[in-house]
Amino acid sequence: MAILNLIKLAIKALQRNKLRAFLTMLGIIIGVAAVIAMMAIGQGSKESIRSSLSGMGSNMITIFPQSNLEGGVRMGGSSFQSLTMKDVNAIKKQATKIDGISPVVNASGQAVNGGQNWPTSIYGVSQDYLHIRQFSLKDGVNFTDKDILTSAKVCLLGQTVIDNLFAPGVDPVGKYIRFGKTPFQVIGILNPKGQSNFGQDQDDIILAPYTTVQNRITASTVYLNQIYVSAISEAASDSATNEITSILRANHHLTDQQEDDFNVRTQAELISTISATSSMLTVLLTSIAGISLFIGGIGIMNIMYVSVTERTKEIGLRMAIGARGSDILMQFLIEAIIISITGGLIGVGLGLLSSFLITKLAHWPVLISETSIMISFLVCGITGVFFGYYPAQKAARLDPIEALRYE
Repeated sequence: MAILNLIKLAIKALQRNKLRAFLTMLGIIIGVAAVIAMMAIGQGSKESIRSSLSGMGSNMITIFPQSNLEGGVRMGGSSFQSLTMKDVNAIKKQATKIDGISPVVNASGQAVNGGQNWPTSIYGVSQDYLHIRQFSLKDGVNFTDKDILTSAKVCLLGQTVIDNLFAPGVDPVGKYIRFGKTPFQVIGILNPKGQSNFGQDQDDIILAPYTTVQNRITASTVYLNQIYVSAISEAASDSATNEITSILRANHHLTDQQEDDFNVRTQAELISTISATSSMLTVLLTSIAGISLFIGGIGIMNIMYVSVTERTKEIGLRMAIGARGSDILMQFLIEAIIISITGGLIGVGLGLLSSFLITKLAHWPVLISETSIMISFLVCGITGVFFGYYPAQKAARLDPIEALRYE
């Protein structure tokens, strides 16, 4: 019997029980839609995180202090000091794979402008900080070498600080604010960067010369909180990291047996770590959604067994007039595949709609890939064949005489 005729027979058989066929498809529809939506959420989150971190500087390298004490509890950068301006100067002089470096000292406190105040953080940095962190100026100018040399009381403001300290429409450039008890003249405004994927407001920031923050805010002129470095390219980040590690170990007089008293992190490393975690969660969510597909497959098998039982006489009649067992097998197998593929098509549409609604209503980042749709179709086909084969085989093995006698 030609495949085309078998397909027509299968479609007619399904049309006789439209509601039952649809309910059988429902497990496949929900499973495919859930798989596509979960993969879209996972891929969207991963891409959003990657984009956010790259926006901070894809070739950025961050150096933190850490304890290298043996036999005790290792302390992080917040409780240990090991980085100094000597390290900054050594890296600047000896490293060949970098194109910018900035020391960082920071403090939290209250920024005040007249009757307005705002709790925020001030970061003492050099001019290269804007290039390294990919900040740009909306108005005004960056501070100069002379400002750093003289510990000038000048600053750059992020948009969040401006919104909370100044009335709408007021130009902050040239105005004075206080951070703690220290007055600062605003010489520049940073372009807004928005909130990071970690929930941090990147515009809630005040930048000032690091010497000013050291001398007038933290009262510590020796140690740095961090050092930011920019590699010449993202591809050169690993080479730059190795250079920096060698320079700092030599500068800190560490022996081969001693561990580093600093930690060098690249954006690529951070992106890789977070992407791996995101991928694992995506696989987990997709696997959970895939359970619906499995349940849908069981539903197909159940209904096909019912269909074989209901149509026993029909099967016996077909065999009596010359249909082979392989024809009966293909007829019921095609029915199962049609149910599965049709459910898959509806499921893809529902999955795309769900992803769109998630973006619009929940504002979650989603990224629908062709791979997820292709995998869903492949799984649907396999499900139809796998779960439809056994009922179809049962039908093919029926004895025509016994089938005709079946009541």
